[in-house]
Amino acid sequence: MVFARRKIRIETERLTLRTPVHGDFRAWVEARQDSRDFLAPWEPVWAKDHLSRKGFTNRVYWAQRSVASGAAVPLFLLRREDQALLGAITLDNIRRGPAQAGTLGYWISQAHARKGYMREALTAVVHHAFTQLDLSRLEAACLPENTPSRGLLEKSGFKYEGVAQSYLQIDNRWRTHVLYAALRMDRRGRTDAG
Repeated sequence: MVFARRKIRIETERLTLRTPVHGDFRAWVEARQDSRDFLAPWEPVWAKDHLSRKGFTNRVYWAQRSVASGAAVPLFLLRREDQALLGAITLDNIRRGPAQAGTLGYWISQAHARKGYMREALTAVVHHAFTQLDLSRLEAACLPENTPSRGLLEKSGFKYEGVAQSYLQIDNRWRTHVLYAALRMDRRGRTDAG
């Protein structure tokens, strides 16, 4: 089985990517709360218990179950020099069989945005997905006006594939997203992904 009952840990030049643990609660709440206005235009509306201890505990248990079952790989980004929690990246909706695909989502706190951390994390997760999980296709979507996210995906080797109408509810309304994908054996041109 590709996913064992273990914690996933990926090391990069500046980061440690690992599954969330209960002890991350305060750092996670601080990062999310401090970046609320920065993240709100790009994310679904937060549930009432989003920043509660119970909500976070449920998130940790979901992460453990998801890794164990092979359904998802939720990871926190920790800066190695001081263990600061910078954001998160999740490889979700992992499909096996003929698809061998997954969907990526990510966020970074406002204080750490535009410093190359998410690109470093995304590159590492793509490599892990292709080499360790044997996936063939990774997908990501973002709002058309989210220029930083589109740039991140393009610089990380993802290619634009089209538009998904009414893809996700953002700010309580259905929003169209642009779709990107990275392929393990990309024949559409050079890519650094994986």
